[in-house]
Amino acid sequence: MIFKSKYPDINVPQVGIYHYVTSNPNKISDDKTVYIDGITGKGYTYGEVKYESKKFAAGLQDKLGFKRGDVLAICSPNQIDYPIVLLGTIAAGGKVTTADPKYKASELSYQLTNSGASVLIVHPEYIETGIEASIEAKIPISRVLLFGDKEIKGYKPYRSILIGNRKIVPISYTPEEAKITTAYLPYSSGTTGKQKGIELTHSNITANLAQLINANCNLGPHSIIMGILPLYHVYSLTCILNGTLIHGATLIILPSFNVETFGESIQKYKINHIYAVPPIILQLVNNPVIHNYDLSSVKMIVTGAAPLSDELAKKWFEMFKIPTLQAYGLTETSPVLNYPDTINLNNAFPGSIGPLLPNVKAKLLSEDGLELGYNELGDLWGYLNNKEATAAVFDKDGFFNTGDIASVDEQGILYC
Repeated sequence: MIFKSKYPDINVPQVGIYHYVTSNPNKISDDKTVYIDGITGKGYTYGEVKYESKKFAAGLQDKLGFKRGDVLAICSPNQIDYPIVLLGTIAAGGKVTTADPKYKASELSYQLTNSGASVLIVHPEYIETGIEASIEAKIPISRVLLFGDKEIKGYKPYRSILIGNRKIVPISYTPEEAKITTAYLPYSSGTTGKQKGIELTHSNITANLAQLINANCNLGPHSIIMGILPLYHVYSLTCILNGTLIHGATLIILPSFNVETFGESIQKYKINHIYAVPPIILQLVNNPVIHNYDLSSVKMIVTGAAPLSDELAKKWFEMFKIPTLQAYGLTETSPVLNYPDTINLNNAFPGSIGPLLPNVKAKLLSEDGLELGYNELGDLWGYLNNKEATAAVFDKDGFFNTGDIASVDEQGILYC
């Protein structure tokens, strides 16, 4: 059988990402701070994000001849200018491929070459990897730029080259263009094999953001979000970086996870909404240092990327009385398919990952390909420059094979 969302269908926004995330449905002021570096305290207001990203876009066009459809790569841990580079590239009509900064040079070079990247913005800490990879990918030194404000080995900060006085009018898209125009190119191994570029269109991302807005995610201008998950991952790109803007929230950006910084940031900024992964919860449960901090501002933690065991969720709740809820998705699905009802916390079911988002349909198949019904366990049913891998994960009805084992109960709650 086909399982449908309990939520009514929604109208998917028919615009590009930049216009959607800056549409400001909550009417926040341009003076509101939306991104804060949790270590240094440096921040960007909503108005500054728009202004700086449009100047970055102009610099790409004027100084590097960057054209609509060109690809820019970001290789960096989380840091305060990440949103400016990402959104500026989108405003210029480009595509962004986001790379794990811990990649070896050969891995980064493969992504640069496979994605067709012509510009690389790299964090100074990883400049050696960036240099080697860019040489292998034949990206000239003039198109390899740094975060920060220091020149290193002849490689210049992007601000010294790209940020001038001109700002552009962001590229706009017709509804049809938004559906077919690639915006983000994150890389994933999928269910098997070598890393593959996932072509996510403007509509893929705007649709997922609109689905979350309509699925009781309980985010808005009141929300202060923990930005600890890596922004190169689509989970963070969609839910955290872009989600902050469309909800009018505030994001505290941290470069990496450690218990002390995690606790200090919650206590200092009164963070109330946290996206995490199960290994973070496990570290917090096992490290007594976390008890040194006031976590009372936190209303909930939403986990994803891997299953959260009932035992770990219960242990965390017993320690801090903060509920942990699970979302589910994949890079290929932009990413979220299911999201917990965070308004009605009592409706959360142990081991569940919540109902399907609006407009989402799913089916379960047995090992021999038969469609399954409620409470039956079965398989929960595209890549750049890899048609064979793309064809292998879609069935004749257009359903994507996640590779995960799941069941669905009569309330439409997914267990995975």
